[in-house]
Amino acid sequence: MIREIDALDGLCGRIVDKAGVQFRVLNKKKGPAVWGPRAQIDRELYKKEMKAEIISTNGLDVVEGKVADIVTSPGRDGIEDNGDKYIVGVRLESGEILGCRKVVITTGTFLGGEVHIGMDVFPSGRMGEAATFGLSKSLREAGFDLGRLKTGTPPRLDRKTIDFSALEVQPGDDPAMPFSYLNEEVTVQDQLNCYSTSTNPATHDIIRENLSKSVHIRETVKGPRYCPSIESKIIRFQDKEQHIIWLEPEGFETDVIYPNGISMTVPAEAQRAMLRSIKGLENVTMLQPGYGVEYDYVDPRNLRPTLETKLISGLYLAGQINGTTGYEEAAAQGIVAGINAGLAAQGKAEMIVSRGDGYIGIMIDDLITKGVSEPYRIFTSRSEYRMSARADNADLRLTTMGRRAGVVGDKRWVHFTDLSQEMKSLQRHLEATKMSSTSWIEKGFRVHQDSSNRSAFDLLRLSGVSLESLVPHVPAISSFSPAARQRVSIESVYAPYVQQQSAAIRVFERDEQLKLPLDLDYSSIHGLSTEEKRILEVVRPGSVGMARRCEGITPAGALRLLAFVRGAREKERRYTAWQELQARKEQFVGM
Repeated sequence: MIREIDALDGLCGRIVDKAGVQFRVLNKKKGPAVWGPRAQIDRELYKKEMKAEIISTNGLDVVEGKVADIVTSPGRDGIEDNGDKYIVGVRLESGEILGCRKVVITTGTFLGGEVHIGMDVFPSGRMGEAATFGLSKSLREAGFDLGRLKTGTPPRLDRKTIDFSALEVQPGDDPAMPFSYLNEEVTVQDQLNCYSTSTNPATHDIIRENLSKSVHIRETVKGPRYCPSIESKIIRFQDKEQHIIWLEPEGFETDVIYPNGISMTVPAEAQRAMLRSIKGLENVTMLQPGYGVEYDYVDPRNLRPTLETKLISGLYLAGQINGTTGYEEAAAQGIVAGINAGLAAQGKAEMIVSRGDGYIGIMIDDLITKGVSEPYRIFTSRSEYRMSARADNADLRLTTMGRRAGVVGDKRWVHFTDLSQEMKSLQRHLEATKMSSTSWIEKGFRVHQDSSNRSAFDLLRLSGVSLESLVPHVPAISSFSPAARQRVSIESVYAPYVQQQSAAIRVFERDEQLKLPLDLDYSSIHGLSTEEKRILEVVRPGSVGMARRCEGITPAGALRLLAFVRGAREKERRYTAWQELQARKEQFVGM
């Protein structure tokens, strides 16, 4: 999703390329559709570079302070009070009120945050930083449904006390793949190594002995399923004798090591003993114990696809407050909420990223139609269109949308249009070079012999065929940039699948165009079950397509809605025709 944020001209990808200490592409041995670009970031360098970008942004004023509450009004700007609430500002802890018409709340884990270490519990959103509580009260009073979720972080270790000679080294990719489409390479040339080790039966015994000493381990509040704590792993996978741990450096100028894979909340002494039972960590110094965080979130079914709340006009929510976990998920929501808040403030049309557009759209659609019962993470498996929504082509899917919304700058737009035109030109050259199977075989290509003609573009889908091997037969290939050649090679492999998924996306978009009024009285629709009516009243889907995807809506229920919409459209068409007829009659009488 960082690639999709970058395609919309967001900052994350560019800053990652400046602040990364190691870059790897996960699943690289598989196809590009499941590639997972990953970077280990220098925290201090990231903050420094991001702050510099923010401060230098034209037209942006930065006010340092802590928001204690939101300020709402039943009406605004001469709008008659119709029961709706509008955002009119935020109140800082100092008592100062900043007036505004649009607010984006991104509280992370600080909303009613509570840190857990063993049986110790204290209010905090992150170690050493205070939580916020007034906002939770205001949101509840406004009618929002709030719940509790939890997450955790591992202890921090001293690099100087680790025996790396006993561990397996995990170097970064060479060359590193940049996250931003604007960059051909990343800033760091000498990447830092990560190392792998693992837990063992002795480690697990220490954790089991201390499970009763952690308040965080309880099933009443859900934690992340896909990056669980070491306690959850040991409870859930009792037959496993080891769990892998990645030792990741936190930056160039620090000795802090982040042991990825062992977030934990048992008492600090138990953590220290557990760490020293692990290979390479026998003499390790723990700089900070691992801890859990429990926090408030708002049921995301209270949101529109723009991430504006349904209950308070002008209020947008993004990040963990919507029930997600992970930096990418939070950043992706942030850019959508920010763009739409800015567009709405200017009276411009909203920007909707749909499921067919990419993973940002899939995440938002999942959140607002299904809600969450545990912290939400995005995976390629959540997409119905992952052959066409890949990390390599986010710009082709989203940059034009961002340009129409006015958020893609000239530099990116010129770069994008130049590269996309170059890709189209190269593809035309390849498609124009067609030969029979016999001719290709004579030229040394192992193709299936039949009566069909194949283009050079088609041949790229065969194992062992590359653009370099086609240069003698399509000399123009040499005149194109390496970036265009790589992108076209990938596009050729997925072309048949993209064509199939494009048809599926068109069907999806047709359902999305069948709009449902947000004030629709679902109790009046005959044939819907009581449960379906309840779900639809909570979610208030904006279209028939969105209603289909709501948890608990049956195919029969979706058909009832479709029939209702078509019937309503037919009634509207007949009424419009009747009005036109009446107008003509009056005009005739006047003559």
